[in-house]
Amino acid sequence: MQHIKNIPLTSANNKIFGVDICLQPCTNKKPMVVYAHGFNGFKDWGNMDIVAEQFAAAGFVFVKFNFSHNGTSLSQPTEFVDLEAFGNNNYTKQLNDLSTVVNWLHTNDNPALLQINLQQFYLIGHSMGGGLAILYAATDKRIKKLITWASISECKTPWGSWSTQQMADWKTTGVAYYNNQRTQQQMPLYYQLYEDYEQHQQLLNIKNAITSLQIPILICHGSNDTSVNISNAYTLQQCQPTAALCIVESDHVFGRKHPWLGTEMPAPMKVIVQASIQFLLR
Repeated sequence: MQHIKNIPLTSANNKIFGVDICLQPCTNKKPMVVYAHGFNGFKDWGNMDIVAEQFAAAGFVFVKFNFSHNGTSLSQPTEFVDLEAFGNNNYTKQLNDLSTVVNWLHTNDNPALLQINLQQFYLIGHSMGGGLAILYAATDKRIKKLITWASISECKTPWGSWSTQQMADWKTTGVAYYNNQRTQQQMPLYYQLYEDYEQHQQLLNIKNAITSLQIPILICHGSNDTSVNISNAYTLQQCQPTAALCIVESDHVFGRKHPWLGTEMPAPMKVIVQASIQFLLR
């Protein structure tokens, strides 16, 4: 198994972020899977290398990356060391990051290019990353299959459930704070996040995007998800009835946590990974 870790790429906003590639070297060209992480997450959350290895063992090249403004850095890819970047993150920046990764994977700068079948290019996204994967797939015909894990159905993370007063305070002060329960950091969210959504509502309409898709889609969700309610999965399938649905009795992260010190994934995550691999192999 080969892991190429933290390959530096530069975003459209001149911010450097890291990309990982995992594959089983061989002479045959393999399908490509690109994974997009969620809000308040990063590419190595919950030891995603174990997941990457399972896809690689099944014959895929697995790519994951940190969004350029997720608050981590190239030298500290699992720590929120750049809260200013986190505060200035938004959906259009993340779509641009995903585009940067996909385009780069098609170039000679990609060290695994000769081992990839570019006609079998697939996306997986978790939570907010699932919504972004849907939006991106609707704009790029190179994406041939799509999988979402606990995906949002609207680009309103994390203010979707905030009160009118909270929204007013956010606008007045220009910043709100999200409490990271794991690290106990107060993560800033600048009001530009909401302004970006308001300015690009058509581009960021996940329901319209999934309705327009004509590629195979698998929607995975935990029945006990308290972060992104399972109703989001049913909403997405209502918009695109051809999509397959995989429901597992679990939470938003399918039984994982960070850091994950074990050598195997929990049972719910194993179910999701196997269902995803089987879907892509069909």
